[in-house]
Amino acid sequence: MHSHHLLLEEPIRMASILEPSKPSFFPAMTKIVGTLGPKSRSVETISSCLKAGMSVARFDFSWGDTEFHQETLENLRVAMKSTKKPCAILLDTVGPELQVVNKTERPISLEAETLVTLTSNQEQEATSNLLPINFSGLSKAVKTGDTIFIGQYLFTGSETTSVWLEVNEVKGEDVVCLIKNSATLSGSLFTLHVSQIRIDLPTLTDKDKEVISTWGLRNNIDFLSLSYTRRAEDVRQAREYLSKLGDLNQTQIFAKIENSEGLTHFDEILQEADGVILSRGNLGIDLPPEKVFLFQKQAVYKCNMAGKPAVITRVVDTMTDNFDAIILGAETLRGLYPVDTISTVGKICAESEKVFNQDLFFKKTVRHVGEPMSHMEAIASSAVRAAIKVKASVIICFTSSGRAARLIAKYRPTMPVISVVIPRLKTNQLRWTLTGSFEARQSLIVRGLFPMLADPRHPAESTSATNDTILKIALDHGKASGLVKPHDRVVVCQKVGDDSVVKIIELED
Repeated sequence: MHSHHLLLEEPIRMASILEPSKPSFFPAMTKIVGTLGPKSRSVETISSCLKAGMSVARFDFSWGDTEFHQETLENLRVAMKSTKKPCAILLDTVGPELQVVNKTERPISLEAETLVTLTSNQEQEATSNLLPINFSGLSKAVKTGDTIFIGQYLFTGSETTSVWLEVNEVKGEDVVCLIKNSATLSGSLFTLHVSQIRIDLPTLTDKDKEVISTWGLRNNIDFLSLSYTRRAEDVRQAREYLSKLGDLNQTQIFAKIENSEGLTHFDEILQEADGVILSRGNLGIDLPPEKVFLFQKQAVYKCNMAGKPAVITRVVDTMTDNFDAIILGAETLRGLYPVDTISTVGKICAESEKVFNQDLFFKKTVRHVGEPMSHMEAIASSAVRAAIKVKASVIICFTSSGRAARLIAKYRPTMPVISVVIPRLKTNQLRWTLTGSFEARQSLIVRGLFPMLADPRHPAESTSATNDTILKIALDHGKASGLVKPHDRVVVCQKVGDDSVVKIIELED
């Protein structure tokens, strides 16, 4: 039995592991979101990241000013032009993040079994026994015995750059804590996390709004990562804010789930958001680590069934079958090997995808959708079923909003989906504009979707000649990228007049 026909219930043959990996135009179906920062912001490095498989660039506003991020983005644009690789932009908000403020930036040594006081007076200097924080309500939120984590990286229990604290006493607005492990905090900013405690701060802060309305609007961001999403109302408020900012009404909102409150309201959040990011690092601090994988399994399943992208941080290879994208944070932001990291993660995903039980997933998804199916669900599932049956090399989907292509991706076909986005003309009575670029870029975070922006002179809904022209261009693109070759079968999903059509074509020499 060939490796791509293996069932997940079966042991993987050693031969399939020893088979050399085949080079591919698309490294994997799973997408990679790379965080650009100090170690990954030159044109040369970004170009290499794009070639290695990065399709979404994340700009994390927890650090750095807008000028720094703008320079990085300009370098990204140069890299995209030189490599001819498209890349979407994701703005990650700071949100209600609690931080220790170290204005002197001198290293702070903390010794186990000694006391340290957390104070809301940010004018005081950070020392080994006094840490100023940016939140005045901590003393009201915690009680004796609560656990507090401070650090820049994920705590492992053996490192010396992060520290666990136990609340020993609350004194007015100060919180006195017992240090549980010796550590040295270096730098100007450290995140503070209190396990399973509600922090009474807005999810979209004034600082976030300022960044979005200036940097975000100027650069037409494709995605907004809403940090510390706790309720559906957080997403609704963010969407209302974006709706007032010109073209940002098209920006998709991804709810970033980072604590137990977000888990409690997960179903309502998923219904409201365009996609979900599971922050496994923060969840591993807020929840007992042994419970994180249980939530993750359920959350990813719910995203899959809703047809909404599931994006995770801190990947392990056994999970790559079910989510759409992986976020690399510190690995590319400040890690020494950003390109190698992206390349390696892409290879891990590609190898895992070889043994993905697509038949089982397809049947499970169809069962979950139930009957009667909506018109679009029926067309999307039929296109995937046909592609599986005829062993098509690729599915080509014509779309204007991107929704049809995303529905096809929901059924997790084993072959790539070329999403041919047809621009639409719209007017606000003052000027005419073409839509399409947003929709094309936004598919770059969806597993298995690879966008192509069509000529706006060719309408999405027509009779035959114009669609045949675009189809030829799409097939030529597939041939040039090595996706299709002579005698391959291709499944095409398109609208002809008022009818949705799924057809199978066999390529000639």
